[in-house]
Amino acid sequence: MIHDVGIKKFLAAFITFLVLAFGASCSSGEANTQKATQNMESPTDSTPMQSDDDSDTSVKSTQETGPDVKESEEEESDSEGEPDIQDGPRYSYGDSDYLFDQEKLHTFELTLSDQNLAYLDSAPALEEYVPGTLTFEGETLPVGIRYKGSVGAWVGCLSGEGFLSTEGEKECTKLSTKVKINWEDSDDTFYEVKKLQFHSQNLDPTKMHERLGYWLFREMGVPAPRSVHARLIINGQFNGIYALTEQIDGRFTRENFDDGTGNLYKEIWPITNSGVPMPAEPLQNALKTNEDEDPTFDIIQQFAQAVVDSDGTTRQDVLRQWMNVDQALAYMVVDRAIANDDGVLHFYCGGSEEIDFGGGCNSHNFYWYEDPTAELIHLVPWDLDNAFDNITGPANPVTPIKDKWGEKTNDCKPFAYGQWGLTQLSAACDPIIGTLATFEQDYQELRDAFFAGPFAKETVEDLLNTWAGQIKDAVNEADEAHNDQPSMSEWLRAIEKLKGDLEYARNQ
Repeated sequence: MIHDVGIKKFLAAFITFLVLAFGASCSSGEANTQKATQNMESPTDSTPMQSDDDSDTSVKSTQETGPDVKESEEEESDSEGEPDIQDGPRYSYGDSDYLFDQEKLHTFELTLSDQNLAYLDSAPALEEYVPGTLTFEGETLPVGIRYKGSVGAWVGCLSGEGFLSTEGEKECTKLSTKVKINWEDSDDTFYEVKKLQFHSQNLDPTKMHERLGYWLFREMGVPAPRSVHARLIINGQFNGIYALTEQIDGRFTRENFDDGTGNLYKEIWPITNSGVPMPAEPLQNALKTNEDEDPTFDIIQQFAQAVVDSDGTTRQDVLRQWMNVDQALAYMVVDRAIANDDGVLHFYCGGSEEIDFGGGCNSHNFYWYEDPTAELIHLVPWDLDNAFDNITGPANPVTPIKDKWGEKTNDCKPFAYGQWGLTQLSAACDPIIGTLATFEQDYQELRDAFFAGPFAKETVEDLLNTWAGQIKDAVNEADEAHNDQPSMSEWLRAIEKLKGDLEYARNQ
């Protein structure tokens, strides 16, 4: 694996390029998955594979005597439902704060048969579960295990032909991995969670982007997943240092909102490019909770309709009615400070031909949650792997956003930008984002508080130094064990560069 930071940024560009080519959900591997499944034998294992109780995908088996293998959870529901109060979960070791304790570096061990591991390694992009066990601090329990990610997760890590191929065998030491706790019983939990997400951070030379980014959002009162570092051992071999990042699901909404029973949507905007409320069918497809509850979409659609029906003199009042405006503005303050250019404010567009024929411009890497009691909708950030990259300038040929906060370019028509001349749309042209940008004084006050508080140099550098101290031995251990992990000197240089980039951001 090449460690050069410039090359890694180039590799990261392909993640977003897939968004343009195949849609904001980055789900272009579906056809390849079907093809690969037709040509692959399922592993055999004496452990029975159970149906995915919180999934909207079907269970499939390629052999009568082999285990069932579950399809990608990128299309799987994240719905957790309410816990079974009568019976309760079989596993209860403590609360989730222990897993995400910022003071600890936990070690997790995964064990699975050689055949099942070979099956996962033979085609990671299939994203299918196989049975195994999780051991944590002396306790072992049965789980489902699979690799995870969009096409960008496989860049440079699969043997298939072509840089963007989703076919082929695993070639990198680390791949993002998902562990399903409620494998045998939908009510099973482990320190209150039903899934563990280990993110490989292959394209982040600092190994700090997720942990720092989400910490900054949360410090500013924005609902965001918790993230810490973790050591991962697979079949007795140390695999490396990962980001253990909290799953955004029904448990997350119950933990972070007064009424957490509402609808959670992934990567869909309330208003279409044509300026009307998003129809029910795409909202249903984006739904991550309440799928089996005959859900209604009244709140998000009424919000969208109120925005569409308002004008420049009343739209601020509409946002105050339907959103926590201070929270939404705090989201934007953090988003811009860390140059989260592959997030909610980057409206990627198709090529000029697609736009001429009605193609849309869409952002990704976010969730919407609607609180059914307060009737408020909230933005939740997701996937910060490419954040921090463009602070000092457009280091990536795909992800940089041209406009500063609130600016508009090309009379709100798509325009080419960046090294590759890809098309984007100014975020402020969207009526929701555009109206948030008009809260200039509120935004500035929050920005001042952010720079004086969570984003202050001493605060951030103390965090980075503390976290670096936690993982330095693991970074060195990974380098000694594998030839595609960064050396100690490369990693330390990347950390120092990140500190310099953050100081640059404070001075702008």
